[in-house]
Amino acid sequence: MINDKIAKLINEQVNKELYSAYLYLDFANYYADAGLDGFAHWYEVQAIEERDHAMMMRRYLIDNGVRVTFDKIDKPDKKFANNIEPLKAGFEHEQYVTSLINAIYSAAFELKDFKTMQFLDWFIKEQGEEEKNADDMVRKMQLFGGDAKGLYALNAELATRVYAPSTTGPAM
Repeated sequence: MINDKIAKLINEQVNKELYSAYLYLDFANYYADAGLDGFAHWYEVQAIEERDHAMMMRRYLIDNGVRVTFDKIDKPDKKFANNIEPLKAGFEHEQYVTSLINAIYSAAFELKDFKTMQFLDWFIKEQGEEEKNADDMVRKMQLFGGDAKGLYALNAELATRVYAPSTTGPAM
């Protein structure tokens, strides 16, 4: 059994990961409406990854005797004026998620909950990758998005993303 404070924080994170999936599906809808199917596909895959993160955390709680509870998932409320805004919002969101994971890790450290710290190590590394990917998307759009041919090529590149469930992360 894990500490009640840690259990509460991870349970809240399960819900926030599900919100992340919902948010990224909203981004996919934006790009689908704009005719950028590659961008839409990229965010659809991202939504699946976020759902998987929630499932990993859910499984960790269950495996440690904690009952998982779900909260209402808020409706994404951002409106975008151009194609770079969802990318910037995605980068900001990943930075926010990193801060949440770090807060759980910090609480586990304070309580000397080494098992949870070890569990979170994968998420710490994953968030570094998530932030880099989100930042790369913004940079690529800044470089190539203003040119129709560049946007076309970037859209085509993003359409090739393949979903690959983690083979190194915590079990779901």
